[in-house]
Amino acid sequence: MTTTHTATTPRRGRSRFSRLLRSPVFYPLIGFVIVFALMALINDNFLSTANLTNVARQGAIIGIIAVGMSFVIFTGGIDLSVGPVMALTGTVMAGLMVMGLPMGLAIAGGLGLGLSIGAFNGACVAFARMPPIIVTLATMGICKGLALIYTGGYPISGLPAGFSFFGRATLLGIQVPILIMLAVYAIAWVVLHHTPAGRYVYAIGGNEEATRLTGIRVSRYKLMVYSISGLTAALAGLVLASRLMSGQPNAGTGFELDAIAAVVLGGAAISGGRGVILGTLVGAMLLAILNNGLNLLGVSPYLQDVVKGAIILLAILIQRGRAS
Repeated sequence: MTTTHTATTPRRGRSRFSRLLRSPVFYPLIGFVIVFALMALINDNFLSTANLTNVARQGAIIGIIAVGMSFVIFTGGIDLSVGPVMALTGTVMAGLMVMGLPMGLAIAGGLGLGLSIGAFNGACVAFARMPPIIVTLATMGICKGLALIYTGGYPISGLPAGFSFFGRATLLGIQVPILIMLAVYAIAWVVLHHTPAGRYVYAIGGNEEATRLTGIRVSRYKLMVYSISGLTAALAGLVLASRLMSGQPNAGTGFELDAIAAVVLGGAAISGGRGVILGTLVGAMLLAILNNGLNLLGVSPYLQDVVKGAIILLAILIQRGRAS
């Protein structure tokens, strides 16, 4: 008995280590630890409480918007409109509140607008069979233009003090944006891993035609994922407008790149069918730390875009290497 036990224990250990290496979250976590340690070594201010609080708040906004992007990418699609949708819905919420509408109705209006834009993207992709990159690129331009037309190019301020709850308050010592983000991830995890809809999302990304031949209504689920993407973009717009206490027409610039980067850094395959929502959370936090670290180092915003683009390419190359 003793010999059998000693022989099987190393095998179990190797098996667990092998499973750990195959986990989609393993490499994103390693990247997170390396980047965190590097930033802590390079800049003395990085580990200050104020800075880490700022990182968490910024990471929450990227994390929320990346949830919807995850659903889209898992099906093999892409949504380039999330940044302008976030800005447009944030300005609409602010505008409605300034007009005197109750805060709850203004928020519902903004979230409904985001959901509607996402559904429009989904309908174009699913039923009109238009390429996702073209549809969402067009929607990106439309939303960006509408936000500037609606505001005249100026921020909308004068929001009620209670609106700051979603972006600045804390509950039980935890910032509300982080609580909102964790709630969104919990819902997404349940949908993806414990419902038929979640299994169909991965199936569509793995082989859309085969999924359709099994009798699954692929168009319905594509409509669903783009609607979720629009809704989470609007939710991120709510948090950002609350944090800034104003509706900023240009606030969403670059967030579509951040959302895609978070999903890819989290281990998802850009071609669809593979990835986990927990990986997206790690990718969002990794990106927030990277953004913060580059700002602390005084790196030009233009160069930061170059760095993030290069990181996306590197992550895709690593994914291809692991897949092969």
